[in-house]
Amino acid sequence: MEIMVQKFGGTSVQDDKARHKALDHVRYALDQGYKVVVVVSAIGRKGAPYATDSLLKLVDADHTALSARELDMIVSVGEIISTAVFTQLLKKEGISAVAMTGPDAGFRTNNDYQNAKVLDVKTDSINKAFSENDVVVVAGFQGLSREGHMSTLGRGGSDTSAALLGAALSAKRVDIFTDVSGMMTGDPRLVKKAKFLKNVSYEEVANMAHEGAKVIHPRAVEIAQQAHVPLRIRSTWDGVDELGTLISDKNLALQHYRGVTGIAHQVGLTQFSVLTKNLSADQVFNLLADNHLSVDFINILPEKVVFNLNHEESAVAKELLKSKNITYTLVEECAKVSIVGAGIMGTPGITAKIVTALAKHSIEILQTTDSYTTIWVLVKVTDLEVAVNALHDTFLLQN
Repeated sequence: MEIMVQKFGGTSVQDDKARHKALDHVRYALDQGYKVVVVVSAIGRKGAPYATDSLLKLVDADHTALSARELDMIVSVGEIISTAVFTQLLKKEGISAVAMTGPDAGFRTNNDYQNAKVLDVKTDSINKAFSENDVVVVAGFQGLSREGHMSTLGRGGSDTSAALLGAALSAKRVDIFTDVSGMMTGDPRLVKKAKFLKNVSYEEVANMAHEGAKVIHPRAVEIAQQAHVPLRIRSTWDGVDELGTLISDKNLALQHYRGVTGIAHQVGLTQFSVLTKNLSADQVFNLLADNHLSVDFINILPEKVVFNLNHEESAVAKELLKSKNITYTLVEECAKVSIVGAGIMGTPGITAKIVTALAKHSIEILQTTDSYTTIWVLVKVTDLEVAVNALHDTFLLQN
């Protein structure tokens, strides 16, 4: 028995038309001889009645009186509704299918509600279901905590569910269906000349996803890489024979070597500069950590430390630093632009090209740092569109 895992995001199950397109992909996999595990997200996106954000709004999420465990009770409902609705469609179309919640499907997690970690996936119930059914539809994003309560996996949880099932069931492949046709060298909504990537390595995609590319959650890529399960990123709206982007580790270093894979970006950042005349860098970062603030893009200089926080955490940090009489300055409405590629390490001239490309457009670089696969620059969000296009043209069109 060969198993295919197919994950359909919120826009892929948002209405009857979308669900019938998803159905075409399920039927095609069945015609190829596979048993299919379908993982679904909540129906639609923000504003849709059963989308996660809409459910949270019902309990005044920003100021809710509910505990994290109780919040998981309501946010898990969206995926359960989606699972039942899609299973109903399959059955009406003559496909033998059964619906399962995350706990039904064997997901066991810790007690970290709202952002639970999966400890084990017990696949006995799915394997048993396949003796009488061709399709098992699983609610993504959820599992059963050690305490026996419903838990949810945090952002990108349905991608993670699909990857974990692919690994646990030794699936032939995991297909992630979304509203784009595959991985691009940049966000096509922003990068005018973004190019389609037919093949990429796990590492390349994970790096792009970590830096803001939203086609797949990086945790899902890392799970698939550890299990050597190929992934494909596909569009629900494309034909059943449109294969999208293949993510694997098979000979890509030799066959598809590239210096730069793509340009990614993140918005909504605030840059903090904290003077360290009267306190040390470790005191600053310990204070932030003690208040559950996760900093990004860090530079430690003799006279100050520089770091970034997202919009919500920035508001907390401002009050915290003010209450401690700590001197700081900030730049709001920043964007982090990332140049990602396995070939960056040891290649001379990369930084020079970045500086030159941005200088041509008089774009100020507020901060920069690098790793062996990524170089980051911080710019004002008003410069973002020009910056990503300038860097994309420099690294991905001129070579």
